[in-house]
Amino acid sequence: MTSMTPYCGPAPERTDWFGAWNFDPYLLTALLVLCLWGALTLRHQQRDRKGAATLAMGAALLAFVSPLCAMTVALFSARTLHHLVVFGLLAPALALAFPIRKVPVVASFAALSAALWLWHIPQVYSAAWDSALVYWAMQAALILPAWAFWSVILGRSKLEHVVWLVPLVGQMGLLGALLTFAQRPFYLEHLTHAERFGLSALQDQQLAGLIMWVPGMIPVAILAGIMAQRVLRRDMHI
Repeated sequence: MTSMTPYCGPAPERTDWFGAWNFDPYLLTALLVLCLWGALTLRHQQRDRKGAATLAMGAALLAFVSPLCAMTVALFSARTLHHLVVFGLLAPALALAFPIRKVPVVASFAALSAALWLWHIPQVYSAAWDSALVYWAMQAALILPAWAFWSVILGRSKLEHVVWLVPLVGQMGLLGALLTFAQRPFYLEHLTHAERFGLSALQDQQLAGLIMWVPGMIPVAILAGIMAQRVLRRDMHI
């Protein structure tokens, strides 16, 4: 088990986690620059795109500035929640505000799938834990294809695009099941930190699996059903 301190800082204590904000000046500067760029880019755009940009900034602050960032050091379940915020909230909001054009859905789905699985390989997870450079590379590997993927799914009303949500839900279910029913903890970095919150590392990992399996899958499945219904109603002229 590594003794390195990950990007989000040391694991907080159970009694003070709510004060563990990440005020990395480089991160805050980058977010400020992106916020100003977005405001200028969308100044003449429709209100819904501006609202999506605001939601994206809020999701970024939640994921990387709020105490959730520090909690990902303590609990693997918090890391899973962090991933859901990134590719289930931040990326769709970016897709609505600043859609990525001309990226094939197959390519974006394949890259997103690879990032999801890479994050759950213990050796890769340890590398991201030990290096801020690897950490941000892995975050980019998750955000960029998710952004492109949701740009296709949310930007085009075609059934063949909506269908891609099915294998996404399936992968999340499989990952959730692997984490939930594992007989040993895979991520040794959390062995001692999880105990501060009354969990063993295995219980923390099982909780992560349940978060991905249930809260993570249900919204995507509902979205898939709603979008498919709209496409079918339009195509059948109902």
